[in-house]
Amino acid sequence: MPPPADLDGLSHADLKSLVVKLLEEVSELRRTVAAQRDEIARLKGGSGRPNIKPSGMDRATEPKPPSTAGVGSRPKGGKTSRLSIHEERTVGVASPPDGSRFKGYANFVVQDLVIRPHVVNFRRERWQTLDGATVTAPLPDGINGHFGPELRRFVLAQYHQGQVTMPRLLALLRAFGILISKRQLVRLLIAGQDGFHDEARDVLRAGLISSAWITVDDTGARHKAANGFCTQIGNAHFTWFGTTPSKSRSNFLELLRAGHGDYVINAEALAYMRQRALAGPVIARLAEHPHKSFADQAAWTAHLDQLGISALTVNPDPVMVATEGALWGSIKAHGFLPNTVIVSDDAGQFNVGQHGLCWVHAERLVHKLDTFTHEQRIAQRHIRALIWRLYRDLKAYRRHPTTQRRAALRARFDRIFTRNTGFVTLDRLLARLHANKSELLMVLDRPEIPLHTNGSENDVRCQVTKRKVSGGTRSNTGRDCRDAFLGLTKTCAKLGIAFWDYLGARLAVPNRPDVPALPQLIKQRCATA
Repeated sequence: MPPPADLDGLSHADLKSLVVKLLEEVSELRRTVAAQRDEIARLKGGSGRPNIKPSGMDRATEPKPPSTAGVGSRPKGGKTSRLSIHEERTVGVASPPDGSRFKGYANFVVQDLVIRPHVVNFRRERWQTLDGATVTAPLPDGINGHFGPELRRFVLAQYHQGQVTMPRLLALLRAFGILISKRQLVRLLIAGQDGFHDEARDVLRAGLISSAWITVDDTGARHKAANGFCTQIGNAHFTWFGTTPSKSRSNFLELLRAGHGDYVINAEALAYMRQRALAGPVIARLAEHPHKSFADQAAWTAHLDQLGISALTVNPDPVMVATEGALWGSIKAHGFLPNTVIVSDDAGQFNVGQHGLCWVHAERLVHKLDTFTHEQRIAQRHIRALIWRLYRDLKAYRRHPTTQRRAALRARFDRIFTRNTGFVTLDRLLARLHANKSELLMVLDRPEIPLHTNGSENDVRCQVTKRKVSGGTRSNTGRDCRDAFLGLTKTCAKLGIAFWDYLGARLAVPNRPDVPALPQLIKQRCATA
């Protein structure tokens, strides 16, 4: 800001106002410099600043659960009554005192774990046919190379669920007496996992088809020594991860296609293009052309070139908007997101379709605001208190929605976010949040959706842990395996399935419990939610 003409002529109030404005500008410049340093560090391959912890607004407004002490908190008989006894041993007294009488036994149950190598030699029958060919009996299901299904289950559970690094896992297996090389262990982790990849993809498809809402988030991910982004998509019944080099809106739409690679021009695609302000003549060219479906990106790009859209140099970029629209058309053509609300933290790439915003992230903007005077701190505390009370009432509305309460909550939102506090930076922030009214109050029309993205933030922690423990991935197969297995681990936990049992069922471990297909369970849970 330009300096005043006469500093000496300013009153005390004017000087105070000037100092406050300068402090606000300095604070804003510090944030800008910190963001630029963070970006420079990211481009150099380093780590950025740690994320600030949430303000705790959601926990503060959550009603305390009723006490269950003394009301069936533990099943009768204790945990030992639920155990299956595999072995009984008798322990005697070496030298009982003279005159003692035998009074029976005192049971003491001990849980232990048996870990030892188990080597099986399969004697496979061989038959020679009349034409001289040899027929050999096949190996049982679940065997990969010279390693059985129980070993494969242990390796996958330790690496993905236990977050054990590959070198430590190799040392552990060798300590158990397993003769295995590093290359063989890597193959057990990433080779021949097509069945798991397909089920992870089908989990996403089932979730996108049947869910009333999903929450989304992303985090940094290293792949082939380059920075990328891992996107999370999920809700209370499933989790899916996908790592890509970009975090643009078109990238997010590609992920929402759930493995399909086509581009479709339909009514939903044209409506998307109009919403994104694509020029009318460009939309007309796409709508009037007889070809409406394109198998892959090459066919779609050739179509844009044929229509002359690729040569246009206007704003917004016709190629970008048309491509996003065709991706959205493909999503709708496959039946995904039929009436689904996407709840995000206000990152621009997630703003597609019916979109809701996270209240915790919105309140965090007020919580992180820099204050310099006593009056500003009072205004900040007052606004935060009003937001907390509104948030608590929105949670109560979700449980018992009524028309009267919906109208009252809309009016309260306007009163809070249009007030003039005298704190200029806070007032600008409130105006910005008020502009997002329809997305912040999406819960009034759809009470089943959450008010936050805490589920997504909890889900991506396993990816962050994996990144800290193991760094990045070196091959596309390794990247896809990491995303698939971490997503399946989270999905099993949400469905109440032990990941150990899931692996046993898929790897054909003998005497394992049956686990139905996860996509089928997700559709059932979403239908009854």
